[in-house]
Amino acid sequence: MPTAPPEIKDGAIEKGWILYDGDCAFCTNWVGFWSGVLRRHGFGTATLQAPSVQERLGVSQEQLLYDIRILTQDGKLVSGADVYLYVWRRIWWAWPLYAIFSLPGFNGLMRLGYRWFARNRYCISGSCRIPH
Repeated sequence: MPTAPPEIKDGAIEKGWILYDGDCAFCTNWVGFWSGVLRRHGFGTATLQAPSVQERLGVSQEQLLYDIRILTQDGKLVSGADVYLYVWRRIWWAWPLYAIFSLPGFNGLMRLGYRWFARNRYCISGSCRIPH
């Protein structure tokens, strides 16, 4: 088991830690809504802004907040739209989503939609960073 940041260390975590942007209200609410399901299926959650996450992941602050991420149990880092595929593949009732969005056309649409959302998440969540 990799050494996890202290903020996300937990013996019940079997599959990995989902790391999300804690400054994004949508992301925080979405992860909060699903956290019980994620926990029951072996996933922990923590913000990318947790003090030791950046150090543990070894990426710049700018790159750190670019995507949602999963730090897997074996130390692999999964980012962006692949996070959803990774989780869906490991939850039996979500597996059909994995199967559909792994198909070439659907996968491209999912990646495109994810990238659009990630770029606009602050405006969508009501905390737009564009100066008035």
